[in-house]
Amino acid sequence: MSAARLYYITQTLLNYGLDELIPANKIPWYAKAGRSCLFWLKNKHTDKPAGLRLRLALQQLGPVWIKFGQMLSTRRDLLPLDIAIELAHLQDQVLPFESALAQKLIEEALEINDISECFSDFEQTPLASASIAQVHTATLIDEHQQPQDVVIKVIRPDIKGQIDADLALMEQFAKVVAKLVNEAKRLRPVEVVKEYKKTLLDELDLMREGANAIQLKRNFEGSDSLYIPYVYSDYSRVNVLVMERIYGIPVSDTDALVAQNTNMKLLAERGVEVFFTQVFRDSFFHADMHPGNVFVSYDTPENPKFIGIDCGIVGTLNKEDKRYLAENFIAFFNRDYRQVAQLHVDSGWVPKDTSVEEFEFAIRTVCEPIFNKPLAEISFGHVLVNLFNTARRFNMQVQPQLVLLQKTLLYVEGLGRQLYPQLDLWKTAKPFLEDWVKQQVGPWSVLKQVYANLPFWAEKMPELPDLIYHNLKQQQQYQVQTPITQPSHKPLLLGVFAGAAMIVSGLCYLQHDMIAASIAAVCSLSGFILAWRNAS
Repeated sequence: MSAARLYYITQTLLNYGLDELIPANKIPWYAKAGRSCLFWLKNKHTDKPAGLRLRLALQQLGPVWIKFGQMLSTRRDLLPLDIAIELAHLQDQVLPFESALAQKLIEEALEINDISECFSDFEQTPLASASIAQVHTATLIDEHQQPQDVVIKVIRPDIKGQIDADLALMEQFAKVVAKLVNEAKRLRPVEVVKEYKKTLLDELDLMREGANAIQLKRNFEGSDSLYIPYVYSDYSRVNVLVMERIYGIPVSDTDALVAQNTNMKLLAERGVEVFFTQVFRDSFFHADMHPGNVFVSYDTPENPKFIGIDCGIVGTLNKEDKRYLAENFIAFFNRDYRQVAQLHVDSGWVPKDTSVEEFEFAIRTVCEPIFNKPLAEISFGHVLVNLFNTARRFNMQVQPQLVLLQKTLLYVEGLGRQLYPQLDLWKTAKPFLEDWVKQQVGPWSVLKQVYANLPFWAEKMPELPDLIYHNLKQQQQYQVQTPITQPSHKPLLLGVFAGAAMIVSGLCYLQHDMIAASIAAVCSLSGFILAWRNAS
C-alpha cells in the first residue's frame, strides 16, 4: 500500500473521531504518542453520533470499506444496535468508470476486435454502477437463436490491487483492535476480516457468480416463487458476465407493487418459502438478498414471483447443520430450552464439556422475555442473533455458514415485513420445518437413502456370489478345525439374500418394471423375516 493511501485512510478515520471509540485506558502509550504527533487531524464531526461518523467515514474511504460496513451491518450480534442500523444505510452506488474502457474490457475478455461482433445496441450509459462492477445493457447476437436482451457485468479495472491493499490494512487494524479492545475475544475482529476477505475475493470471479446463478435457476426450474435470469456461459469470463435482462419492480417499491394489485400477503409468504426451500431442501442459498438484488415480475400480480439477481455470494449447509438448525427452531418456539442447549452441544457448536443446565438457564433468561409478545411480532432473525450471541458466552466459535444464514434471514424477514407488516413468519415457517424434520427421520427417509445408494450396490452386486462362496468355505474350514458346535450360518445367508433382493427391487423400480420390483420386494421381506426367525 502506498504511503499516500495509508495517510488518507488515517486522516479520514481521525477526522471522524473513530479513534475515540477505543477506550482511553486500553490505548498503549506508543499509540497515544503517535496520535499526539498527528495533532492537526482532529475530530471535525463532534456533533454527530458514533454510528453516523462511522458510516460517513466508510463512505468516504470507498468501495472496499463500504462493502465491509454493509457486511458488518448484518452482524448485530457483534455491534451495538444503533451502529448496526446506521451501517445498514450504506449505499455502494459509486461513479461509473468510462464506458469506452468497459467496452475494451469486454472485447479483450471475449477476444473479439469489436463489440458489434457479439452485441448490438451496446448502451454506453451504465444501467448500474457499484463498488466492484458496473452493468451495461445490450442485445446479444447469436447465429443459433433470436437476438436476446442482455446485461453485461464488467469488473472495475485495477480493482484487485486496491482491494488487496485495503484488505491488508484492514487485517492490521483488526489485529490492533484484537489487542486493545476488551471484547475482542467475542467480536473476533481478525476472523471477521478474514471472512469478509474471502467473500469479497469470491465476488471478483464472475464465472463463480455465473455458476451459482445456473445452480439456483436449476433448483427453482418451473417454480412459481422465484426466477433466476439465464446465464450465457459462452460469453462469460472471470471479469465479464452476460445474463438475460429481466424486467421487474424493485421489491422495495411497495407503491408500485400495490398499484398493480400485487397480492402482498402471498408475496411475503413466498419470500419465506423461497428462503427455507433454498436452505433445507437444496442446502444452497442466495446469501445477498438485500432489496437491490430482488425484483418482482410484472406478470400475474395475483400470483407474484420474485426475481433474484447478483448471485456472487451463496451459502451452503451440510446435513447435520440443517437438521440441528431445524430442530433448534422448533425447540425454541416450543420453549424447550433444554433441547436447544443439548442440540448446540450435540452439533459441536459449543464445547462438549459445556454444562447443559447452565446453558439452558442462559438461553431461557435471554429468550423467555421475547415470548411476552405475540408470535407475529417476534423477529425470527433477532431470535437467531440472540441465540448465537448467548452461545458465544459459552465459547461458541464463529460458524461461517451460520453467519451467512443469519444475514440472509434478516434480509428475508425485513423484506417480508416491509411487504406485509402483519406477516407471522413463524406461522409460515413452522409447518415447513416440522415437515422437513419428519422427512429426515421417518421411514421415507430410510427408503430415500437406500434409493440414493442403489448405484453403489448395483456396482457391488456381481461380487456377492463370490463373497457368499468364500464365506461358506471359511465357515466349513473353521468347523473342521473347531469341533465345538458353531451357530448356524443360515441367518447370515438369508440376510444376504434379503439385501440382494432389496437391491434388485430398487433397480427394477428404476427401470419401471413394477412387476419384477414387486416380486423382488416380496422376496426381500420374506428373506428378512426368515433370517430373524432363524436367528432367534
